Amino acid sequence: MDPNAPQQERDVSFLVCGLGRLGQQCILLLKEFESTVIGVDVASSIHWQAPGLPGLLDDLVIGDCRQVDVLRRAGLARCRAALLVTDDERANIAAAFAARSINPNIRLIIRSAQEKLNGLLSEQMGNLVAFEPSQFSANVFALASLGDATQALFAVEGEKMRVVRLAVGPGADFTEGHRLSELNSASHRMLSHAVGGRSVSGSFHDWDPEDRVRDGDFATLVEKADRMASPAEPRPSGLTKRRRRMSAKDLHLPNWRARVRRFWRTGSQVRRVALASSIIMLGLVLAGIALFRWENPDISWFDAVNVSVVLGVGGFDNIFGALRLPFPISPGLYAFAVLVKISSAVFLGILFAMMTERILSARLQIAHRRPRAPIGAHTIVVGLGVIGLRVVGILRDWKRPMIGVTDQPVGPDVAPDAPIEIGPFHEALERANVKTAECVVVVTDDEVVNLEISLTTRSLNPNCRLVFRSADEQFAQHVATLIPASIGIGDYGIAAEAIAAAAFGENILSAFHLDGRLVLVAEYTIYPDDTLNDRLLAEIAYGYDVAPIVHRRGDHIRHLPADDIRLEPEDRLIVLATIDGLQRVEMGRLFPPDWSLWIDKASSLDVAFDAANAIARISGCDLRLAREALTHLPVRLAFPLYRHQGLRLVRELKKMLVSARLEQGDLGKPEPKASALN
Repeated sequence: MDPNAPQQERDVSFLVCGLGRLGQQCILLLKEFESTVIGVDVASSIHWQAPGLPGLLDDLVIGDCRQVDVLRRAGLARCRAALLVTDDERANIAAAFAARSINPNIRLIIRSAQEKLNGLLSEQMGNLVAFEPSQFSANVFALASLGDATQALFAVEGEKMRVVRLAVGPGADFTEGHRLSELNSASHRMLSHAVGGRSVSGSFHDWDPEDRVRDGDFATLVEKADRMASPAEPRPSGLTKRRRRMSAKDLHLPNWRARVRRFWRTGSQVRRVALASSIIMLGLVLAGIALFRWENPDISWFDAVNVSVVLGVGGFDNIFGALRLPFPISPGLYAFAVLVKISSAVFLGILFAMMTERILSARLQIAHRRPRAPIGAHTIVVGLGVIGLRVVGILRDWKRPMIGVTDQPVGPDVAPDAPIEIGPFHEALERANVKTAECVVVVTDDEVVNLEISLTTRSLNPNCRLVFRSADEQFAQHVATLIPASIGIGDYGIAAEAIAAAAFGENILSAFHLDGRLVLVAEYTIYPDDTLNDRLLAEIAYGYDVAPIVHRRGDHIRHLPADDIRLEPEDRLIVLATIDGLQRVEMGRLFPPDWSLWIDKASSLDVAFDAANAIARISGCDLRLAREALTHLPVRLAFPLYRHQGLRLVRELKKMLVSARLEQGDLGKPEPKASALN
């Protein structure tokens, strides 16, 4: 959240340049924040996706958003953020420079696929975020194809994190009888609970920590996965590795023998032949030095070496080409010289062949054959556009068996390690073994073609999971209801939610679908005057209905932080949130806490002292209020709590031998045994 402008000037107006599908989706979402939205488009006739959408705009300006006068007429100087989402990324970048010249403090959201250029623009211009619609939707498509417990996989602050949906029952992920609160730990955090076949609520905290899980239930958790290498940690280069000192153990003869054997077995045939012929030639040259010096003791060792080396490199005629030899030679030594000449010719031929092979491989980049199509239990990605290639890359990184299918030719440098079938979709699907596939992801740029391929796939394989792309979210949902075991995903809707959230100042790191809703991984930097400052994480989590997953203060990073951390300016907080949760944070609309803590008795005064500290820490109330309450037992603490927060406090007090309970009710109602705290 940008604190530079006064509150009354920085929370009202947004400029959307480019009123295509993406721009119109952004307008719908921004109006949910009760914001003023101004549209700019170069075309006077706009194809509106929804009948009432033009009426949502507070103003519409027709003109080129790259022109300064057009942006001035649209009121850019008064806007908090400009969303530059036309189909032409060059126009978006040019409009960003024009907008920055008018309003140096405006937040710029650009639609652009130029990753390197986007990073440079963000560094130079500041307060700029660049998106490509496929950036988030590809991850959603890849996750939807898995069909296993993993609902999301992303990395934050050097740690891999994932969202998993676990089953309850014999042979399942965990057994019945556990309280839901027991599933929370330093490495796990509950997000939702599904009882039997009932659908999961849209809230992250609409589950009772005191409930016990039963067979047939499902629990969704966010957890820490494998540790990632820190970006700041230098990785040793190949040169550094080669320069490492060899230990004494490495110098032992058995180790050298093992290395030589490994080198010989793992090398190519050409390399083995070259190595063998080099050893033979070295032996012949050394033998020639000894023989020439032995037979002619009057010549020096240097002359013997010179003669033998010249013979070894093919210089037979330089020594024996004259009618009279420069030194006497026996028939046996002459025959040895002829043998060296023949061997050197063979050796040089092998050496030149190996060098030619290396040069051709490096210069011409001889393409290797692509892997064959998997036999079964694989994923087929239909359509290798921007989204399709991203999905292929994600599945390859996750080491999932997959194959790409396209009707357009692709170069050898496109996903070189992935199997690809090219041709008419029906024939290519057959060659990709669609009948034994586990999942088919259809992501071509034509939604009519996607529908046709989806129906064809379902007829060929009624049992596979089917994920298809649609520009219209409602159309995707309607088609999914007609095709069994299918998921329709509107990619523009996913990108629009990320862009709309970024317009308010949040940095959107990732996005994924969870229980039929889009969840964003959003990063906040805390400023003195925003709605998150000086609040406990418990208030933020339960009041705004978000799930904090990372808290950073300076160099200290906490993954899955405790609820009793109070935010300070310059802190960074990463949360899982829906667009509704982000809207609540932006507007400062907390769900009010409506639970009361009753403290019945404490076993001793020393226990009461520690209990007061725990109450102040977990509830966020003043320490004096907590201590005064413990001197008038039984008493109701005059400080409202959220249910999850209160139950955690009751459990902590129980460990201290303090009897407490939680009740829902009005704190304003007086109680007979309570003090002025009531």
